Amino acid sequence: MKSLKTLLAGTAALAAMSYGAYAADCPIKVGVLHSLSGTMAISETTLKDTMLMLVDAQNKKGGLLGCDLEAVVVDPASDWPLFAEKARELLTVHDVDVIFGNWTSVSRKSVLPVIEELNGLLFYPVQYEGEESSKNVFYTGAAPNQQAIPAVDYYLEELGVEKFALLGTDYVYPRTTNNILESYLKQKGVAQGDIFVNYTPFGHSDWSKIVADVVALGADGKKVGVVSTINGDANIGFYKELAAAGISAEDIPVVAFSVGEEELSGLDTSNLVGHLAAWNYFMSADTEANAEFIKTWHAFIGDEARVTNDPMEAHYIGFNMWVNAATEAGTTDVDAVRSAMWGQEFPNLTGGMAVMGTNHHLAKPVVIGEIQEDGQFDIISQTEPVPGDAWTDYLPESAVLKSDWKDLECGMYNTETKTCVQIKSNY
Repeated sequence: MKSLKTLLAGTAALAAMSYGAYAADCPIKVGVLHSLSGTMAISETTLKDTMLMLVDAQNKKGGLLGCDLEAVVVDPASDWPLFAEKARELLTVHDVDVIFGNWTSVSRKSVLPVIEELNGLLFYPVQYEGEESSKNVFYTGAAPNQQAIPAVDYYLEELGVEKFALLGTDYVYPRTTNNILESYLKQKGVAQGDIFVNYTPFGHSDWSKIVADVVALGADGKKVGVVSTINGDANIGFYKELAAAGISAEDIPVVAFSVGEEELSGLDTSNLVGHLAAWNYFMSADTEANAEFIKTWHAFIGDEARVTNDPMEAHYIGFNMWVNAATEAGTTDVDAVRSAMWGQEFPNLTGGMAVMGTNHHLAKPVVIGEIQEDGQFDIISQTEPVPGDAWTDYLPESAVLKSDWKDLECGMYNTETKTCVQIKSNY
């Protein structure tokens, strides 16, 4: 039997070794992958600032696992292939422990094979089209069942909309979301001829013909509603053209999935009053947690006029869940943190708890807001937290799929064949 002295010496040696390895791993590096230039800078620059605020606040609390956090910021410049290069740079050159980033789905699809190849960890904070569940990504924004479907239900049930104009930027998120919405609307009895779909490139500026086509859709007197998946600064021209055409929210309401407080802060909102947006958070949420978040944001950014928005809350929830998971795991090792993330809970800024599912999607409330003249949203509808679906129920090929990384160890499990479909990322 070993003596007590020998055991104590061994324990001390292990502790010293652990501390040495630990110290060598400091600081813990947090990658920030958001466009600071190009068409998406209007939306993404604020998310970079949000991450800097969250890292700063955590360091003031004592850091993480005995280390300070260090934000490593890169600019993929709204260039989708460059996102992949910058993700690789973060993981191989800067050796970051985690990445928070992306806005558009095309940028996320670009990054995905790199993250999976290098076993990185990405927290993605923006609403998206679903139809994905990667072992290496936690999706903290809304899936279609937490935004697009409830928004269409609001149009059908509350506003009596009979015809739908699905307007989107030409990339994967709008196209897949609108594919889901078309299928859903048809299941609800809306005729194909009453659904108008149009896509425009990033940065599109001439909206006169498209707005005229939307107006023409209602020539028979049926109520028309616009569902907008237009992204980036193209929204400025779209809303200006609506106003120039004299279209009010009473005439043809617009519900947007990519327009929040940040985008409205650069617009004359006097002609946008009454138009809608569907998110999981609005700055106008009347809770103590939100008031504290806004106060912290204004203090950090040094500008009382700066707004908050939904993807900021998603980063706030995702970052804090990551901190808690790493604390529970006792390491920032990706595999250990991933396992500790399942079931993580953290308070929403709108009330209630966000919960991370084993499909790597959050349970979040659905909130619909109406644009006010001051650029804020009046919350007109809010649900209890809704679990995010990785695979939609409204496309036949997806309805049979489920994601469960804990028990099934699969992001694309076919419930009919009882097999895991392994699809290699090839974007």
